[in-house]
Amino acid sequence: MHPVFNNRVQFPSFYRTSPNEEAEIDGIVQILKHFGWKWVGLIISDDDTGYRARETFTYALTSYNACIAFSSVLKYNFYIYFNHENNIFQEIERTTANVIVLFISIKYTYSFAHLFSMYKMPQKTWITSSFFPNVMVYRQEELEIALNGSLSLLVQEGEILGFKQFFYGFSPNKYTKDELTADTWEKLFHCYFPRVVTYIPGRTYKTCTGNETLSDANLSIYGDHNYRITYRVYTAVYALAHALHKLYSAQPPANHWDKLVSLKNNVNPWQINAAVNNEFGSPEAKFDILKFFFLPNNNIQKRKIGNVNVLSSKEIYVHVDSSVNLGLPHFDGIPQSLCNDPCAPGSRKSKREGAPSCCYDCVKCVDGEMSNRTDAPECLKCPEDTKSNLQRNDCIPKEINYLSYMDSMGSSLTSITLMLFCSTAAVLGIFLKYWDTPIVRANNQNLSCILLISLMLCFFCTLLFIGRPTQICCLLRQVTFGFVFTISVSAVLAKTLTVIIAFNATKPGSKLTKYVGTQLSIILVILFSLGEMGISLGWMASNPPFVEADMISEKDFINLICNEGSVTFFFNIIAYMGTLALLSFIAAFLAKDFPDRFNEAKNITFSMLVFCSVWVTFVPAYLSSKGSRMVAVEIFAILASSSGLLGCILGPKCYMIYLKPELNKRETRVLIF
Repeated sequence: MHPVFNNRVQFPSFYRTSPNEEAEIDGIVQILKHFGWKWVGLIISDDDTGYRARETFTYALTSYNACIAFSSVLKYNFYIYFNHENNIFQEIERTTANVIVLFISIKYTYSFAHLFSMYKMPQKTWITSSFFPNVMVYRQEELEIALNGSLSLLVQEGEILGFKQFFYGFSPNKYTKDELTADTWEKLFHCYFPRVVTYIPGRTYKTCTGNETLSDANLSIYGDHNYRITYRVYTAVYALAHALHKLYSAQPPANHWDKLVSLKNNVNPWQINAAVNNEFGSPEAKFDILKFFFLPNNNIQKRKIGNVNVLSSKEIYVHVDSSVNLGLPHFDGIPQSLCNDPCAPGSRKSKREGAPSCCYDCVKCVDGEMSNRTDAPECLKCPEDTKSNLQRNDCIPKEINYLSYMDSMGSSLTSITLMLFCSTAAVLGIFLKYWDTPIVRANNQNLSCILLISLMLCFFCTLLFIGRPTQICCLLRQVTFGFVFTISVSAVLAKTLTVIIAFNATKPGSKLTKYVGTQLSIILVILFSLGEMGISLGWMASNPPFVEADMISEKDFINLICNEGSVTFFFNIIAYMGTLALLSFIAAFLAKDFPDRFNEAKNITFSMLVFCSVWVTFVPAYLSSKGSRMVAVEIFAILASSSGLLGCILGPKCYMIYLKPELNKRETRVLIF
């Protein structure tokens, strides 16, 4: 079985009767792989066969991420190496591997049997090479208990025609000079042939007659008449016979009168080699997988549970009978032999420092990654539109997130918007009802109406920010908000400038007198609004907003948002309104000391202070928010700043109209501005 004889150039006339040891090792590896045994012990003989086997096993197991739990070498002279045998037993007792491979040469069988007779081995599943049938000669209680249920790989059986009849007609009387036949007969029938033997006094000895019938012997160890090695020898002889027949048939008819003489005189050895039909020098590597059971009364049951075919192309086919309970008698089912429990789906393998390759830790997949198979080497990243589930074993679609009317935040903002809209409409109604009263006239009726209508539109435009974003909404909402809000701030600035002009026009020789009572305030509102309109048109023409599905900002949601297109244009609008508000604040602050009663300068100053505070805090809050929260921040800023204008400028007027009506009479002297 030595692999050196695989070299057909060096050994062209060498033919095996059994498969080479490499095929046997490949077969055992395939059995391990078939059952998923990745943590395996190995006991080898202290010779070239054992060391070659260890090297081959080590390399072959790594091909499917398996490894050797321990490797022990069985010495030949067991009685010299008692401590060594004890070390082997300690390795077996200490290992967590439930499967151990025995690959030893036949001459080490006695050392192996001695080892198992000295110690009570833990329950393991043993897989043995073709040496195993030789162990039957050394059967002892501890060995039978430990090896009960072992799996062995033996060459495939074959039927020899006529051998059964020959077998039952066999008698040692025909082979009186064959000592091996006599010894075998004595062991089978527990008798002795008359010859020179050492007799123990007082003991009764049964004499062998040679007429015993083999059908009465316990032949369970040998099975039926489909033998293994015997069949290989049989086929080898027939292969040579067919080669000789082929050469004989090729001779001229004149040489056929004496076959033996003809072959001796006319056939060279190299011709016989060429006539043998076996280019690889080895028989087909076909093995049976057998499970051995040691039964009472020295009976042995061999149960075929499958087969392994190792082809010359290195393709290997394994078949195992699934109905057989492979765990018997030590395990209920197929035993597991792993360094650690498999990593369940949802986790991945992580290299354990300093441990063999098949020993590893299991690490749960991080959020956004998944693994859907056992012992996954890596977690797979979920596509952008999906997320990992809680178990991390699947990717599920992300939820679509936007500020909806049905959300608690969306419904609350909608309610606040409608309430403020109605409040502004109510104030407008009050102003229209008391249109000709001094307090309404003193607050510039036209600008007040423009301010109230623009504030109503400001509140109303926030509804464009709520709901599932569409392309139309994305195009309109920022432009609409910017335009109507600019009108509101422009009206406040125009009011402030009107106050300053009116008070300064009373000074002697003032050139501002000609502007009092004109439509200057309306013109200012139009001019300031045109500036914002220009920015908006440039924005829409160059890089308009569009609907975008943001899959990155939040790991569990797809944020359906309006991408502003150009952040620069968006903040230019905010900056433009901020500039108008700052100018209003400065102008109102300068006019705050003008005569009281209906002077709005203080109210405008406070309203602009609120306005500027809201929008200054808006910028960092907006930039740090994502998804629907970002939209909610902008809505809050719009509602808060608009409410500031409504409450600080127009609220006191309503207070005076309803709670201080004595101040709203024509007899009261006021300065109208």
